[in-house]
Amino acid sequence: MSSCFFTGHRTLKNDFSIEELDGAIEQFIQKGATCFYNGMAQGFDLLAAERVLKMKEKYPEIKLIACIPFYGQERFMSEVDKQRYVQVLKKADEQRLISYQYTKYCYMKRNQYMVDESDYMIAYLREKKGGTYNTVLYYKKKKNGEKIFL
Repeated sequence: MSSCFFTGHRTLKNDFSIEELDGAIEQFIQKGATCFYNGMAQGFDLLAAERVLKMKEKYPEIKLIACIPFYGQERFMSEVDKQRYVQVLKKADEQRLISYQYTKYCYMKRNQYMVDESDYMIAYLREKKGGTYNTVLYYKKKKNGEKIFL
C-alpha cells in the first residue's frame, strides 16, 4: 500500500483540467495508492478531495484523509466553500487535526505532515513562491517519490 497527497493553489487558472486531475489520481491508484492526504484548503485542495470521493465509487478501497491545519479552518472560507468543506469532512475516511489553534506555522506543519506520510505527490503549481511551492520543494528534498504536476 502506498499513499499520495495534494498541494495546489487556492485559485485555479483557465489551464486547470479536472480530467488531468482524475487521470493523475487514477494513475497513482493503479500504482497501489490507497490513502490520499488532503489539506482541505479552498481551491485545488477541496476540488481534489471531491474528486477522490468520486473515485471511491469505482475504487471503494481508497481512503481520503482530511488534514486540517487548525480547528475552525473553514471560518475563513466563502459560504459556498464552507458547505463543500463540511460535506467533504463528513465523507472523509479520517480527519487529522494538526493544531487546535491557528499558529504562524500550522499550514507549513500540515504540509510537512502530508509529505512525510506520502509516497506520491499531485501538485497544481503555477508560482515559484508561497505554500504550494515550499511544499513541492520539501517533497523533492525529503522524498524520492513520483510526482505529477498539473
